[in-house]
Amino acid sequence: MEHEFYRGLAQRVRDVAERVDPFTKLRLLRLAERYAVKGIRPEPAPTTERPPPIPRPHLHVVLAPEEG
Repeated sequence: MEHEFYRGLAQRVRDVAERVDPFTKLRLLRLAERYAVKGIRPEPAPTTERPPPIPRPHLHVVLAPEEG
């Protein structure tokens, strides 16, 4: 169902592209192509890289002779 919506939207954008200047026509046709394939193949999920974990050194507590 979603694919049908975007196909119809792509056709409307192509119809408008026929009545505009060449620069705008090119941009509209590219937009129509993106709409035409939307819903057919899933868009890749954005990848977010996690930063590496912060190294936490093992701390050794050394007590002075008078403290321990």
